[in-house]
Amino acid sequence: MKKFTLYLTLILLSKAVHAQSGSPGSMPDSPDTASPAITLILILVFLAIFIGLALWLFGSSSRLEKLSNRSEDDGHSWLKKHLKDLEKYQLDLIIKRKNIEEEPDRKNEPGQAASGNNLKKPILLLLFLFQGLNLFAQSTEASGSVWTNPGVLITITLILIPLLIAVYIVSLKVSHLAKNIRGSQIRKDARKLAKSISELTNDELREELIERKKALDFRLSNTELAGEQLPADKKGLLHHIAEVDSPRFIAPKKKAVKRPDIDPALSKLILWYLGTAAFWLVLGTSVGEYLGIKFVAPDADHVSWLSFGRLRPVHTNMVFWGWSSLAMVGLGYYVVSTVSNTVVASLKRGWYSLFLINAAVIAGSISLMAGVNNGGGEYREYIWPIMLLFAIGLVITLINYLQTIARRKTKEIYISNWYIVSAVMFTIVIALVGYLPFWQNGLGESIAQGYYMHQGVGMWFMLFNLGLIYYFLPQQLNTPIYSYSLGILAFWTQILFYTLIGTHHFIFSAIPWWLQTVAIIGSMGMLIPVFAGTTNFLMTFRGNFHKIGSSYTLPFYLVGIIFYFTGSFQGTAEAFRSANLYWHFTDFTVAHSHLTMYGIIAFMLWAAIYTLVPRLTGKEPRQAWVGAHFWMALIGLLFYTIPLMVGGTLKGMAWLEGKPFIDSVVLMAPYWLWRAIGGSLMWASHLIFAYNLYYMIAGKAEIDLQKTVFDELEKLPVTE
Repeated sequence: MKKFTLYLTLILLSKAVHAQSGSPGSMPDSPDTASPAITLILILVFLAIFIGLALWLFGSSSRLEKLSNRSEDDGHSWLKKHLKDLEKYQLDLIIKRKNIEEEPDRKNEPGQAASGNNLKKPILLLLFLFQGLNLFAQSTEASGSVWTNPGVLITITLILIPLLIAVYIVSLKVSHLAKNIRGSQIRKDARKLAKSISELTNDELREELIERKKALDFRLSNTELAGEQLPADKKGLLHHIAEVDSPRFIAPKKKAVKRPDIDPALSKLILWYLGTAAFWLVLGTSVGEYLGIKFVAPDADHVSWLSFGRLRPVHTNMVFWGWSSLAMVGLGYYVVSTVSNTVVASLKRGWYSLFLINAAVIAGSISLMAGVNNGGGEYREYIWPIMLLFAIGLVITLINYLQTIARRKTKEIYISNWYIVSAVMFTIVIALVGYLPFWQNGLGESIAQGYYMHQGVGMWFMLFNLGLIYYFLPQQLNTPIYSYSLGILAFWTQILFYTLIGTHHFIFSAIPWWLQTVAIIGSMGMLIPVFAGTTNFLMTFRGNFHKIGSSYTLPFYLVGIIFYFTGSFQGTAEAFRSANLYWHFTDFTVAHSHLTMYGIIAFMLWAAIYTLVPRLTGKEPRQAWVGAHFWMALIGLLFYTIPLMVGGTLKGMAWLEGKPFIDSVVLMAPYWLWRAIGGSLMWASHLIFAYNLYYMIAGKAEIDLQKTVFDELEKLPVTE
């Protein structure tokens, strides 16, 4: 949190100084007002930095002092207090050392302590330096105040940069020192407790240990209801009842259930897919965040590479082909092999696909910012040699998936593989239709564009994600999918109707009227797979809704399912000619695209990632941060889409009334402000998601006192 606070204050500082410099042609502030204002801002910024640092240091020292001054338990009292928490191997270890009874038949080996490298990233310093570039955009008119003199401003900046860097480095060092001291104290306490436990006599806690062992070894005898038993918890299930040490601001969530081990090589491949996908999500939505700010401050820059026309396709293509596609393909490698009960045909080909798709996104983003693009094609702005890299990656992926399914050890092909393989096949066809030159002239290009754009959303992203949900949702609920038949119905009707609806984006155009009508009918037909799929998922939830409150993954699934219904239904409503008159070419379409690609695709992908990664790494995310990610993304999406839908409707009405175009621009100003606010929340949630993913993959786990005690106990010699 201190990193974000430091970055925010640095940005505010640079913006405050920039505000004093003025823009070219503007009137400079008078010396009487500029000097006190900048002085006050500087004082407030520094006070905020040092007060925040002082509070953080005070909190760290208080926690360390509390840790060092806590009352030390002896082995007897500590064991008695934590007896109900002991795992079976820990209990067996004590019983064996004390010779209380014969060695048990089974013994579970303790897990190894999680490890990971704490990567330090100098991103904050780099971002601050970029922010500082606007300090040199000085006004041509010199102000009479010394505080607005460029030389003074540059000097102050050069002084502040090393000072603030020093403060940041000191805070990192103190944080690292505090963690080391805390870990050292825990290990010291563990050694003392282990030694104290080792020195206990056999009579101490004998009865409690035997009773606890009986509770752990308890098995049903099928006579519980017929016999007369005392009200004793022989199963050892209930303990710490109503034990609350402090007010609960965050509801506790259940952790992931231990699953069978996964091939480390496959885990590494999947994590690289998800890691690069998260990188493109953060970078792509950072571009989108900047574009949203441009609606509020259109003169934010005058650099050709940062113009709206170049950055907008960079944003859309980066989140389409970089974030969503890489995440889906990576998750697909797990689902395809798992439901086929076999290994992936070739992990090497999986790496080839990863390199090719990332290379396509990198080359495509650079070419778009340089002005080299496939003009006139929404979502196909990459020129054909770049998109060819992506297509080759998909062909390799398809071959890998098909060979894995062909080697399956199950008789049937589970429905998830139907959806996933079909999505890859359709996308290869979509790329061919969108880039082959045979029909890219006149109205043929518009028809091909409508097909390409809509099939990309519906037959690549939607179809693939539905395949993932058909596996992950029943597994998370521990409930079979409600109806396999509904899944098959949704599959074939989506293929039938979705391939017809591309031209509903060209209602009232020169495209033949009958073709427009076919698209509208196809849009109506899409209600069948949407209703079938939504019913299937919600009925799978039936009887399991109580699990949502104790899970940090199920809320993501539920939100994705709800938006799957509402967003898809909204798409059908937009296809009608009467609605198209109001909404087409307005911001309503922007809201709809985010409602589907973000509300459905992103939330479903996050749900699957939070489900899978703990299985691959053995490390859970910090549940408070998962909650922050969920709520900021959801609230940000609502702040983004609802105002744009309202403003877009009003804009369409103004156009129908024949009002000047500039009036509709002025009308949208407050709605664009809400768009920027919602987009900022969504972007911040992506930073939290990236941190959560990093924590699950490479984060260093907290030292557990109970586990450390028994690790130390095993090192001590057995006392007779």
